[in-house]
Amino acid sequence: MAMTEIFQSHEPNLTTGERAVYILGGLGLAAMAAKPRPNPVLNALALAGGAYLAWRGADGYCPVKAAFFGDETHLLRN
Repeated sequence: MAMTEIFQSHEPNLTTGERAVYILGGLGLAAMAAKPRPNPVLNALALAGGAYLAWRGADGYCPVKAAFFGDETHLLRN
């Protein structure tokens, strides 16, 4: 997968509940990055990981889920 494909819009493959978990988990992880730690690399990783999870939840498409489970977007359509 090319890097540009990550930023292209896809049909959502996350359910509403999964999206909520991604967003809340991502925001929680990013909030934990606000706590000072002796190793600033951990803060940067927590902030980046949390922002990525929240972005994926808001977007509704997770490339990791798509890689493991294939294209299941037809299950989400009404």
